[in-house]
Amino acid sequence: MKILLATRNAGKIDELRQILAEAAPSVELVGLDAVDDFPETAETELTFAGNALLKARDGVEHTGLATIADDSGLAVDALNGMPGVLSARWAGRAKDDESNNALLLDQLADLDDERRGAKFVCAAALVRPDGREVVVHGEMPGRIAREPRGRGGFGYDPLFVPDGLDVTSAELSPDQKNAISHRGKAFRELATRI
Repeated sequence: MKILLATRNAGKIDELRQILAEAAPSVELVGLDAVDDFPETAETELTFAGNALLKARDGVEHTGLATIADDSGLAVDALNGMPGVLSARWAGRAKDDESNNALLLDQLADLDDERRGAKFVCAAALVRPDGREVVVHGEMPGRIAREPRGRGGFGYDPLFVPDGLDVTSAELSPDQKNAISHRGKAFRELATRI
């Protein structure tokens, strides 16, 4: 069985391949680079699940393959769950990690450490050509540090300290991060449904 993961992110594809190797060894996972190009739908939904479903439905429609897609971001308690689905463009420019992190630090500057709670959230969707759909969620709770630390990861990883740790996500190895991450949890749950 061949399944499309609607991404060009090689790290995300490798992560899900590792998870599927244990849970569903008969599945061959391919990314967007392995199929004919098609126009990708903009993420216009107000929820992570809605955006994941948009991308997964798009993949099925254009390739005929069962498709997995995810949407994820950071939800900060003191910001009522924002930046949420706007995480990648919180400072106004898509995928400008440095500006997003700087804005977030500015917004939380006056808060005590105990009020800097946050979580990474991921919704992962599987849509099959026969119309069956499933969406699962994963979360990684933690808090926002006062300054960026670490060189690994991307996005808000240099600011995010997972619960129970004293290091940021950017200071973890990829294997350490995948073991506790929101995306890893969602993908592992989804793998049991394939």
